[in-house]
Amino acid sequence: MPEGKASKPGRRSQPLKGRHSARKRAVDLLFEAEARGMSPVELVDVRTALAESNPDVAPLHPYTAGVARGVAEHAAHIDELITSHLQAWTLDRLPAVDRAILRVAVWELLYAEDVPEPVAVDEAVELAKELSTDDSPGFVNGVLGQVMLVTPQIRAAAQAVRGAGT
Repeated sequence: MPEGKASKPGRRSQPLKGRHSARKRAVDLLFEAEARGMSPVELVDVRTALAESNPDVAPLHPYTAGVARGVAEHAAHIDELITSHLQAWTLDRLPAVDRAILRVAVWELLYAEDVPEPVAVDEAVELAKELSTDDSPGFVNGVLGQVMLVTPQIRAAAQAVRGAGT
């Protein structure tokens, strides 16, 4: 091993740092859950238990787990919103990685109050560049651009419902 890179036996790997890495891992989890026919929450629970029982497995970043759980909780609404902005496509026809990227980004647009809308879109486009086809970044940007037009109304309606419930 290079000098200064020695690893101590039984030492847990560093958890992912930064939201970009956490988003990428959330996309990975959503992709894997869909491929395995599991809910994202089940997969988060499996990964969490594995990290707790195995010191060589890094724990999930809290943001990764939060995104995966949030996407699962609001899956029907998120998928409906994405589908309503697809032109000549269905959600099932999209590459699985694009579905996962769009789901993470739409969850952030609607439910992550600490994430500015342009950041959610830019991050999704970057993930599409890293993980998907050459056409995907433009496609993801176009869909999310349309979703961004309605997110203020959706957030306001959700706030009104929350306010009426108190």
